[in-house]
Amino acid sequence: MDLGLLYPTRGCGEDDFAELCRRLDPAIGLGFAYPEWGAPADEPDPAAAVREIGSPARLTRAADRFPATPDVVSWACSSCSFTRGLDGAREQAAALAAHLGVPASSTSLAYLAALERLAAGRVALASVYHPDLTALFAAFLVEAGVETVHAVSADAGSDRALAAWGPERIVELAEAADHGEAQVVLVPETALHTTPLLAELEARLGKPVLTATAVTVWDALDRLGEEPVQDGLGTLFRGAAGRRRPSSSAS
Repeated sequence: MDLGLLYPTRGCGEDDFAELCRRLDPAIGLGFAYPEWGAPADEPDPAAAVREIGSPARLTRAADRFPATPDVVSWACSSCSFTRGLDGAREQAAALAAHLGVPASSTSLAYLAALERLAAGRVALASVYHPDLTALFAAFLVEAGVETVHAVSADAGSDRALAAWGPERIVELAEAADHGEAQVVLVPETALHTTPLLAELEARLGKPVLTATAVTVWDALDRLGEEPVQDGLGTLFRGAAGRRRPSSSAS
């Protein structure tokens, strides 16, 4: 099966996605395409640039750059999907599904699917973003009936800066975000290299930890009816009784 990922910044976290796919099944094909940035990423409104790159028109143009049509496609960016709200994230996925004729999703929609699978409605956010972007993610979750009980915002800067974060810094962020009322801790950033840390994060916090890379890959494969199961990659990949059947490829 071939997984196509639209990814916001070339040369950041693609190798983390590749590592996760190799650990799940070396036969998974993985391809990337890159939408074009519009407004400068450092303009005063921190959400403006990520909203613009996530326009359905930009995403469908980028999808034409895949060498071949993948079996499933996902917009592998947290902020570029949740800043448009739940309806906007669904619109992105619907546009990609209609354009390519395959199931489509995004990292933000993948978070909702993973939380539904885990029957979790209260989360803590280990956010690398500016507090304004963190608040937009919490608002996105509220639209889907998910409560954020605690959040931290690292305000860490660019994708390239985040791709250089070491394991200790990622673990520290997750531990700072954890809260006793949270059923799950979310780490929403696809530039972070989290695959080697999936088991360690859950062991330290004693609860599921959902990273952006993990939910994106899990959701994409699950939408093909291929629920990925593998030991050593955290709760989400241990499998579950019953398979979620999405009402549509863009749900």
